[in-house]
Amino acid sequence: MTTELDFSFTALTDGARRHIRVFQIHQFLDRFAMGLTVAVVALALTDRGMDLFQISLLFGIYSLTTMAMELPFGGLADSIGRKPVFLAATLASLVSLALFLMSRDFGVLALSFAFIGFGRALRSGTLDAWFVETFRAAAPNVDVQPALARAQGANALGLAVGAVLGGLLPDAFGALGLRHGISIYDVSYAASFVVMVGVLIYTLCAIAEDPRPLTPHALAQGFARVPSVVAESFRLALRHRTLAMLLAALALFLIATNPVEVIWPTHAKPMLEAAYANTVIGALTAGYFLAIAIGASLSPQISRIFRRRHARTLAAIFACLAGVQVALAIQGGIVGFVVIFALYSILLGASETPASSLLHRCVEDRQRSTMLSLRSLIQQCGAAIGLVLAGALADVYAPPVAWSVGAVFLLAAMALSLALARRLAAAGA
Repeated sequence: MTTELDFSFTALTDGARRHIRVFQIHQFLDRFAMGLTVAVVALALTDRGMDLFQISLLFGIYSLTTMAMELPFGGLADSIGRKPVFLAATLASLVSLALFLMSRDFGVLALSFAFIGFGRALRSGTLDAWFVETFRAAAPNVDVQPALARAQGANALGLAVGAVLGGLLPDAFGALGLRHGISIYDVSYAASFVVMVGVLIYTLCAIAEDPRPLTPHALAQGFARVPSVVAESFRLALRHRTLAMLLAALALFLIATNPVEVIWPTHAKPMLEAAYANTVIGALTAGYFLAIAIGASLSPQISRIFRRRHARTLAAIFACLAGVQVALAIQGGIVGFVVIFALYSILLGASETPASSLLHRCVEDRQRSTMLSLRSLIQQCGAAIGLVLAGALADVYAPPVAWSVGAVFLLAAMALSLALARRLAAAGA
C-alpha cells in the first residue's frame, strides 16, 4: 500500500484547493435543501395524521427503495458519468417534494418517500467518487481523509443552517399557511423545493467532469454493464475481508443509531412549551448537524491519536457512542437531553471519515461509485432493520427503550472493528 503524505491545505496546488471549495459549496447547498425539511419531517407527518408506526413504515419505504436501486445506479454512474446521474437524483428530489406538498394521503406520502429513496440511490456514490478521484489526480498520494472531513463539514453545516430555517419557518409563517388551507410545515417544504432548483443549476454550471457519451446507445450500454459491475462489486466485498468486516460494522452502527436520528424530535417535543416547540426543534436539529460538523473537523486529530489506524479509531468511537446512547435514553429533561445529544452528534460526525478512508483505500476508480453504493445499500439495510425494531419497541414501550437496546449493536460494531484492526495490523496496513 502506498504511503500517504500528510494533508496541508496551503501546500496543495491551486487546482486541488479550488476543487475542494467547489465541492464544499455544492455539499452545503445540497444539504441545505435537505435540512429545511429534516427538522420537521416527523412533525409534518404527525400533523398529516400519521402515527409512529406509520412514520416508521414511510421511512422503511424510503430505505427499501434506496436498497433496491443503490447498486444499479452506482454501477450506472461508473459507466456513464457521475454528474448526469446526480442531476437525475436532484430531479427525483424535486418530484418527492412536490408529491409531499400535494397530499395528506398515506399512499401518496409513501410514493413521495419512494422518490426520496430513488433520489438517494442516484446520489449515492456519484459526486463523492468524483471528488475523491479528482482530488487524487490533483494531489497524488496525499491523505484524503482531511479533504473528506472538509466536505463533510460543509455537508453538516448546510444541514444545520437548513434545519434552523426549517424549524423557524413554520412558527413564523405557519399561521399564514393555515389561512390558505395548508399545513404549517408546508412552508419549509416549499422553501426546500426552491433551494433544490438552485442545486440543479449549480451542479450544471460548477461541477466539471470529462464528458462521456450520453446517446441512447451509450445509455443502453451503461445499463447493460450494470449487472456485471454489481456482480464484480459483490465478489470484491466477499473476497476482500477488510471490506466485508467494515461493511458489516457499518450496518450494525446504523441499526443502532438511525432510530435515534429519526425519532428524537417526537421524544424531545413534549419537553418543550408548545408555543415555540417547532423553533426549538429546528434549533436542536441545527445543533445536531453543527455538532456532526465539529466531529468531522476533529476526526483527523482523533485519527492521529490512534496513529491513523482508522479501524481502531472506529472501535473507540463506537464504544463511546454505545455509552452515550444509553445516557441519552435516560434523560428526562430538555437540558440534559441537549447536552448528551450534542456529544452523541459529535461522535457521529467523527465516525464518518475513518470509515470512508478505509473504504477508498480498498477500491479502484473504475468501481468506486458502485462500492460506495454497496456501502450505502448495506447501511440502508441496517437502518431499515433498526427502524422496524425501534418502531415496534417505541410503540409498545417508549423510544428510550428502543435506543438502549440499540446500544448493543454498537458494541457488536466495536468488536468487529477491533477484529478488523487486528487484521490490518497483521497485514502491516
